[in-house]
Amino acid sequence: MIGDRWGVSDEEVARHYPCDDVVVAPVLQAWRGVTVRASPAQVWPWVTQIRIAPYSYDWIDNLGRRSPQDLRQIAEPVVGEHFTTVAGRPQGSILSVDPAQQLTARIVGAVMSYVLVPAGDSTRLLLKIVMARGALLAPFVSLGDLVMARRQLLNLQQLAERTARPPGPRPPRR
Repeated sequence: MIGDRWGVSDEEVARHYPCDDVVVAPVLQAWRGVTVRASPAQVWPWVTQIRIAPYSYDWIDNLGRRSPQDLRQIAEPVVGEHFTTVAGRPQGSILSVDPAQQLTARIVGAVMSYVLVPAGDSTRLLLKIVMARGALLAPFVSLGDLVMARRQLLNLQQLAERTARPPGPRPPRR
């Protein structure tokens, strides 16, 4: 499907994600991934902070409210609580959590898993989205999600790297 993969390897696509246990016969599967130069423990607080803001294009999905650029003191996510906040309103619900490993949630008919995979001194932040219904809309959802999820992961990457690195000059990008 067009837009079903961004930033992921064939091995990452083939791996099992927690959302696969929720939607066993998906009409849509999409994978996104980014390498974050920080440990899973340093990336995890940013992933959990999705509960208070979407971290994608704030002018679209947050009515212009800027997602926080600093870490807030919030409790660990809990199954059953809301997944994110859009324009000040709670949306979706958290389905499963393994701290510093994965967060799986349901929102607007989609189930998504954010998975943190240690990769040396970095973390692979992977996202898989699945939907059980809407086969006719799946290509459009995949393309729209590609734009929004890509921005979200890149924002989380930048924020986690900024807060994880010690003060001083930045190391060159690989």
